[in-house]
Amino acid sequence: MISLFISFAVLIAGYLVYGRVTEKIFAPDDRQTPAIAINDGVDCVPMKRWKAFLVQLLNIAGTGPIFGALMGAVFGPVVFLWIVFGSILGGAVHDYMSGMISSREGGASIAELSGMYLGKAAKWFMRLFSVVLLVLCGTVFVTSPAGLLDKLTPDWMNGTFWAIVILVYYLLATLLPIDKLIGKLYPIFGVLLIVMAVAVIGGILFSGGKYTIPELSLQNLHPAETPVWPYLFITVACGAVSGFHATQSPMIAKCIKSEKEGRSVFYGAMISESVIALVWAAAGVSFYGTTQLLNEALSNGASSVVYEISTGILGTFGGILAVAGVIICPITSGDTAFRSARLILAEAFRLDQQKIRNRLILTIPLLAVGGLLTWFAVANDSGFQIVWRYFSWSNQTLAMIALWVATAYLLKKGIYRLGSLVTALPASFMTAVTVTYILTAKEGFRLDQTISWLSGVFAASVLFAVYLIFLIRRKKQAGFGTL
Repeated sequence: MISLFISFAVLIAGYLVYGRVTEKIFAPDDRQTPAIAINDGVDCVPMKRWKAFLVQLLNIAGTGPIFGALMGAVFGPVVFLWIVFGSILGGAVHDYMSGMISSREGGASIAELSGMYLGKAAKWFMRLFSVVLLVLCGTVFVTSPAGLLDKLTPDWMNGTFWAIVILVYYLLATLLPIDKLIGKLYPIFGVLLIVMAVAVIGGILFSGGKYTIPELSLQNLHPAETPVWPYLFITVACGAVSGFHATQSPMIAKCIKSEKEGRSVFYGAMISESVIALVWAAAGVSFYGTTQLLNEALSNGASSVVYEISTGILGTFGGILAVAGVIICPITSGDTAFRSARLILAEAFRLDQQKIRNRLILTIPLLAVGGLLTWFAVANDSGFQIVWRYFSWSNQTLAMIALWVATAYLLKKGIYRLGSLVTALPASFMTAVTVTYILTAKEGFRLDQTISWLSGVFAASVLFAVYLIFLIRRKKQAGFGTL
């Protein structure tokens, strides 16, 4: 239990200290943001800081920091380390830079930013890659809440029924101006999300010793002996480092009224999501007692585990409250996943999104594909797990690319020496993670672990060496750089 409280404290300290370091490196100023300069009444709409924070939090804090944290808890308390330091040094930096660079570039998506700073080929690759990831993400965030609602409602309201209801909501949330539906509902949902997390951790702490949160250990407790490297770093994406956030931050970059709001909105929302992930990781290892029992429970689906933990710790009323939060959490990420996909396609095809007809042209096909994938996930017992695995790897690969985009931005703007390392180091780490995973995983190339590990380290080393070459060249061209 002491380890958990220390983890919370380190996250807060990370926001106060490392968050300011990151902000200083980017150097926000008083220039107009897209919400002020463009203000189109649909996507670029000014929001108050607290509302922008809650919208960002709910956009990123979907099923990921709950399901991912529970699956990560199967490795044991070592998951706490990845959530805490992954978030402070990687995830929060990733979210802040993605949002702030987008704001500087008129609210451009991560795909457009890739083209600006990594080249035209990167732009087209990221357009395709981002849309695929967002559709997968939207599908994940349909099936998981639909499964939970199925458990809480009469038999005729099955998973298929709720999936259709959620997709209809997604249609409205994707089409309507951001302040008409999302901007009005999210503050309410945000309060429920926070209350839910507090209720779950409170139920554990005041259980009279019924539940014990284990202390931090570097030991791998995965019952199947799945190695921590690289699987833990793929399994726990949202809550630590998540590329999905690079698609969401530009959306809120269109709504902040000042660049100086960025640290609290982007960096702060990521730290808050990590607190949620810690709560659920702690709940998983304490409720079931052993990672073996937790792993067995997860074999019946992560939705079932959430339901069991919520009702088991808090009773019927508290369980419904917690499950309601877990239902809303993914839905409020799924809707903005499809919305972000619409915006990326609109940039690619240069379609004016102030016209409802143009929004429909892009939204209907996206939701149709999402519906087909949802049907596959619901109709097959292992469908959700298959979609989740591909989503997880794609998610972390996008995070790696987004961090390299941020590194290129910092170099181009003359941020030399230690400054650009704030993104280059986590970018290199995520390069090693994603390359190692796709080479060794069963949904990848299934190569020997040693070969995969060495290849991952080699790929990261090559890209870091390229970064150093550009750093030296830029520094020679400009003389001594600044921090």
